[in-house]
Amino acid sequence: MNQSLIHELGLRQSQMMTRRSLFGGSAAGLGAMALGNLLASEANPQAASSGGQIQSNLTSGLPHFAPKAKRVIYLFQSGGPSHIDLFDHKEELEQLHGTDLPDSIRGGQRLTGMTSRQSRFPVVKPLWGGKRCGERGTWVGNLLPHLQDITDDISIVRSIWTEAINHDPAVTYINTGSQQMGHASMGAWLSYGLGSENEDFPAYMVLLSQGSGKNPGQPLFSRLWGSGYLPSSHQGVMLRPGANPVLYLKNPDGVSRDSRRELLNTLGRINQLHSETTGDPETLARMEAYEMAYRMQTSVPELTDVSDEPESTFELYGEDARRPGSYAANCLLARRMAERGVRFIQLFHRGWDQHISIRNQLPRQCKDVDQASAALVQDLKRLGMLDDTLVIWGGEFGRTVYSQGQLENPSSGRDHHGRCFTTWMAGGGVKAGFDYGTTDEFSYNIVENPVHIRDLNATVLNLLGIDHERFTFKFRGLSQRLTGVEEAHVIRDLIA
Repeated sequence: MNQSLIHELGLRQSQMMTRRSLFGGSAAGLGAMALGNLLASEANPQAASSGGQIQSNLTSGLPHFAPKAKRVIYLFQSGGPSHIDLFDHKEELEQLHGTDLPDSIRGGQRLTGMTSRQSRFPVVKPLWGGKRCGERGTWVGNLLPHLQDITDDISIVRSIWTEAINHDPAVTYINTGSQQMGHASMGAWLSYGLGSENEDFPAYMVLLSQGSGKNPGQPLFSRLWGSGYLPSSHQGVMLRPGANPVLYLKNPDGVSRDSRRELLNTLGRINQLHSETTGDPETLARMEAYEMAYRMQTSVPELTDVSDEPESTFELYGEDARRPGSYAANCLLARRMAERGVRFIQLFHRGWDQHISIRNQLPRQCKDVDQASAALVQDLKRLGMLDDTLVIWGGEFGRTVYSQGQLENPSSGRDHHGRCFTTWMAGGGVKAGFDYGTTDEFSYNIVENPVHIRDLNATVLNLLGIDHERFTFKFRGLSQRLTGVEEAHVIRDLIA
């Protein structure tokens, strides 16, 4: 496409009298100019001071202080792992098994519709054994034997809590800071604030897998890794298993890489004209997306081709790491992304919702994740990357100590429980070999060191050098934050 045609397209665009062009680009009056500047300023505070040119570097002054972590790998266990069977051992439950949970312990807390009408709430002891592990002798269930071997490298937080009691609001809450849809995800916030260390990859990448516990698991929606009110260039990029990890990334038949480059150059100049006319930040976000896709045409195939990994890698992560789309394969890809400077890597693994048949489902689900989760920590440590890579493992809530369904029935399980659950963390400035938080003898309420999910998110930001109270984005007259509008605290006892 020649320059005269580009000029003609730009001229036609400038002659189109749309509502946006009237108010955003017209110089017909001081009021219109002021309104256009105000709208552009709210969309991007730096736009007004840059002559209307919306810059790709949307934040300044970040990080706020020296970070301990450069990147995050979030192993999100969707559905609610049972903290009682895996992490939060109480010897008293052996004697309390089969007795009714006292009303004084339940305390009028909300229950889901799946158990609220039960006539009894019989206590169920941990269904599998465990052992004391590591130098501090912390208890980890026998369903996680590989994790038992790395307890000296991790911090186990047994006092996480949330108000949400159902999956979708709970997953949305812990990932975005709000139970309401439309807010930006943690990865999008970090992409917006810190960007990527490698221009050939997005700052935020997402991998999904389905476990062999509850199959299919609870649905996951793309808004969970969306950008919300942040520019759309910061939403997570999901990789799929197979020959086409990113949809529409390959050039169509007959289109060469050189011709694609020429097309993008032309399109970029047209979009630049549109941006200058309207001040629309999404125009530049679209341009950035096109350019990123072009670079990813080379970088993604190299990332996903694990044929260069030595045999020892698959011995570490397990044979399942050879199967694209499995949790183990995604853990290996997460390590490869971390090596390439991806800022925030999030694995969503479904299948933890053990309402029924927990005796059959939970062992299979744990087997899916145990070896690969431990291997990721060991691999990062071997490569000298664990110190500046924060690994997080946890779900949206835990499970009830009481039985859902008749006690001892093979089809029984555990219901949702948000008043206390367990998350573990490793590397990235977190203390190694550390336990935090205590629950009561029923693993039902927190009695020491509560950590709300807002506090967890504030701590993650702090490890990356970000003050959560100062990290905001103006939208609809409010200074939006990942930690929401309520009070949140950094858990400094967790920080090395």
